[in-house]
Amino acid sequence: MLNLFSIQKRQAYLQLMRADKPIGTYLLLWPTLWALWIAAEGVPDLKLMIIFSLGVFLTRSAGCVINDFADRKVDGLVKRTRLRPLATGELSSKEAITLFIVLMLISLVLVLFTNTITILLSIVALLLAFCYPFMKRYTHFPQVVLGMAFGWAIPMAFSATLGYVPLEGWLLYAAKIAWTVAYDTQYAMVDRDDDLKIGIKSTAVLFGQYDRLAIAGLQLLTLCLLYGVGLSLNLGWSYTLGLVAVAGFFIYHQWLIRARAREACFTAFLNNHLAELALLVALIIEFS
Repeated sequence: MLNLFSIQKRQAYLQLMRADKPIGTYLLLWPTLWALWIAAEGVPDLKLMIIFSLGVFLTRSAGCVINDFADRKVDGLVKRTRLRPLATGELSSKEAITLFIVLMLISLVLVLFTNTITILLSIVALLLAFCYPFMKRYTHFPQVVLGMAFGWAIPMAFSATLGYVPLEGWLLYAAKIAWTVAYDTQYAMVDRDDDLKIGIKSTAVLFGQYDRLAIAGLQLLTLCLLYGVGLSLNLGWSYTLGLVAVAGFFIYHQWLIRARAREACFTAFLNNHLAELALLVALIIEFS
């Protein structure tokens, strides 16, 4: 059971869920709202807005919990993660798994208020959330699995709104995967030295000296896929300006990571949510 009576325990649970670091929630929420706005061709249904907004927070929190469970034996060896609750012993593995199950069960209850196809798609979301943290032991592409997990709310948003996922939904999903691999490679560049010492795999480790070039390629692919969405839907000037804004953010990110300094790479990672938000604003204007 979860011990919520101790203030210290409650704080540890919130830290484990990254409730104090909302960047991950933003990176999931803005693309989910892209999908809801496009699917509804305007302001989405309020019920779906609430379901998906809460669902994003809960599943992101669950993903953080299972990630720390998977990394509980190595987080103490990495400078950035050594003070996480499982690494310090503030919480036990059993408490972490219990919290993960509780968060996913609440998410399941939310999905039950949608339709059958969305409920079925949620099973894939659960599998992706659970599998991602363990991928870094077996492949240099855990960021791809993360992108699949982070973007899965996009087809779910389309299915909940329309009852099916159109081509534009899958294009948007592919764009989110490419974008996630790009920004999570920036994130992995922060820990690359530590990851090399303890044998953790990542795209930052795989790309090595070609990391900036690989990120640029992924950013270009993201823009092409997003352009394809706009072309397919015959979106207008505001969406085009949104893509220009995203391209501007990408150029800024390349400038930030030019020397591969840890803090600069982390700043570039954090800045991606503003680029996603800019595209959301463009979509809201487009469909207003």
